[in-house]
Amino acid sequence: MDPNSILVGTIAGLIGGGYLVYGKKQRKVAPMISGALLIVYTYTTDNVWVLLLGGIALCAAPWYFRD
Repeated sequence: MDPNSILVGTIAGLIGGGYLVYGKKQRKVAPMISGALLIVYTYTTDNVWVLLLGGIALCAAPWYFRD
């Protein structure tokens, strides 16, 4: 693994955890799903660019798909 992919994966996982907790407390589905996907996809993807683009898309998804 590349150190850059580890760093990006860790940041995406932390943001995903925050989205998951926020979505659960506010009872909103979009942040919960986005947070769970942010956590899971960091384990399945090794390419830094795919991590960045996927992370940006999943971070923006709760604003696009509002409850």
